This record gives sequence, C-alpha cells and structure tokens, in this order.
Amino acid sequence: MFVYHIPTKIYFGENQLNFLSDAVSGFGKKALLVYGGGSIKKNGVYDSILLQMKNSGVQIFELSGIEPNPKVDSVRRGISLCKSEKIDFVIAAGGGSVMDAGKFICAGACAEHDVWEFISSGRPVKKALPLFCVLTVSATGSEMDNTAVLNNPETMEKRALIDDKLFPVASFCDPALTYSVNAYQTACGSADILSHLMEVYFNRNQNLFMLDTQMEGMMRTVVKFAPVAVAEPENYEARANLMWTSTWAINGYIYGCKKNPWSCHAIEHQLSAVYDITHGLGLAIITPRWMEFVLDESNAEKFCRFGKEVFGIESSGHSIQDARRAIDCLKDFFYSKLNLKSTLSEINIDCSHFESMAKNACSPAGYINGWKKLYPDDVVQIYKNCL
Repeated sequence: MFVYHIPTKIYFGENQLNFLSDAVSGFGKKALLVYGGGSIKKNGVYDSILLQMKNSGVQIFELSGIEPNPKVDSVRRGISLCKSEKIDFVIAAGGGSVMDAGKFICAGACAEHDVWEFISSGRPVKKALPLFCVLTVSATGSEMDNTAVLNNPETMEKRALIDDKLFPVASFCDPALTYSVNAYQTACGSADILSHLMEVYFNRNQNLFMLDTQMEGMMRTVVKFAPVAVAEPENYEARANLMWTSTWAINGYIYGCKKNPWSCHAIEHQLSAVYDITHGLGLAIITPRWMEFVLDESNAEKFCRFGKEVFGIESSGHSIQDARRAIDCLKDFFYSKLNLKSTLSEINIDCSHFESMAKNACSPAGYINGWKKLYPDDVVQIYKNCL
C-alpha cells in the first residue's frame, strides 16, 4: 500500500527553457537566481533566464558560488537575501547541489529559526517559497523529488531533509545543456543515478515484480549510455536517456512498498562531509564493497538477478559465485568503462576519521536498517575495505 503524488511539472527536451517565463507567471515579481561556479554563463542558461525575467517584469537577485557539496553558510546567505529583499520565488540553475541549496533556501526563507534546525532538531517545514529548477547535470534527480542534502562543515555532517513542500513547482530538463559536462562529472553522475536505483532494488521488504523490472531497465539504460556520453559528450540520445533516467530514479515512482533506509548513501554522505569529495565517486567506491560485505546465501539470488538482468550474466547454478560475478561487473563498469578511481587511498583518504564517520552514518538510531542491519563497526569495516 502506498500513495504516489508528484506535483512537479517537467519541461523536457531542447529549448524548453524558453517556457520559463510562462511557468513563473503569477508567482510574483522578485526572484532569487541560485547557481554555482558560473558554468550557466558559458552555456547560455544565465542570459536566457535574465532575458525572460526582464521581459516578464521580474526583478532578479543573484546568489552564486554554491559548492558541489552545498554548505549551510551559502544557504544562509540565500535565506538572508530572500528575507531582506522579500523574494517571491527561487530559480535554481545547475546540478543537484544547486537545486538542493535552492530547496533549503525556499524552506528557510519562510522560517524564523536557523535552517540547520530542520535537520538538527527535526523542525517541520511549514511553508516554502516556490522553486523552479533548470537542470544542467544529470545525477541527483533533485529536479523532481522532495529531498535536499546539506553539508555543515562545523559539525562535519552531511544530512538530508525530506518534505513534500520541497518539490519544485516546475523543472526544465534540456539534455543539450549537459553537453559541456566533462567526462569525470558525467561518470560520477551516472554512478549516482545507478546508486539511487540500487538502494531501492536491494530491499528486504515486499517487492513488486513490475517495479523491479522498471529498475532493471533503468540500470541497463545507464550501463548502455553512460560510456557513450563520456566518449561523445554531444550525443543527444545518450544525454537524454541519462537525464530522464536520473529524474525517474528518485522521484518516488520505483519505491512502492520498499521502505528500507538507504545504506550506501548514508555511508558516503560522511565521506563527502569530511573530505568534500564528489558524491558519485564516493558511491562508486563504496557500493561494490557494501555489496561484498552484505552478500550471503540468504540474499544471493537478488544479486544473481541483478547480474543477469543488468549485465547479462548467465547462471552457473552457483548463486554465491554468480552474485560475486555480478559485483565484479559493477566494478568493471565503474572503474574500467567510466574510469573512476576504485579506492579511497587513490583520493588520499585514510582511516583517520572512519570511527566518527561510521557513528554519524548510523545516527540517530545507532545502526542502518537497510538490506542488512549495519552497526558502526560494520560501517568502519566497509570503509576499510574501500582502502
């Protein structure tokens, strides 16, 4: 039993950004434009947004410099701007970090307390400014979900906020806007998409066969088109397939009755909180080691199905052996076909913070109740296996 409702309107395809002025009509006359390091000024997104808002009589205020792992201080600056300038709505143009920052800004602008209290104290989101997203990187799926992740360097935490008031009003998804995303970021984004699917696919709650087949199809799509996008950055078919898969991997469609907490994301968030690494890279290093750690006779069949349906592995009749072959195929995809680093040592991460990171990953319950229940000692071992 479940409820499925997505209020976000999607404009998908080339030149759909031209409809931004129509989408924001009626939402007010002051907008905050949130973006990162300035790539939107190179691909024409920035100029298009400013021109449309000017023609619509909307005054634009800007917040640039959102980090790849968005920091709470940047969000606080955006909230301050919204309050002082009486902003009516927010436009987030960029990848997942920019959109996540935009969501926190929209919520914080309507609250009297500090934005981090949504996470630290569990404060409810009572109201949020309308948010419009312009996607330029296929990865997080933030353009069509109700989740945002924020990094607090002071507490060395990276935590998520989930609330239906965080759904964007509308998002603009033009695959051509991702042509300039380099091979490394394309690979990391593809690892993130796969992880969103696998976090739900490997689930010990009740399954729906139909949803498993949908996830397997989306995973095959990433496996097929991610290497193409890496090799041919302006291949529209590859970029479009990755973008649409990214959106549907995390907008709630595949969840159904699968309610287990995610394991690999909880473990990786601590890596990017402490070391500020690219989220998708962290997931690519952690996920196969998590699989190896939790694999046993009780769950091997699901790994075998994963290997067969996603990588075309034929059964040998030995489930553990076939499960390990499936994990090896995933490693080969990440480390050979996408050329991502395979260990934490390669990116200069040692075991210095493993114990504190594992404790944070298992907070607040003291364990991760995922595919297998993981305690801090288990998470430490998974980190060590990544070295």
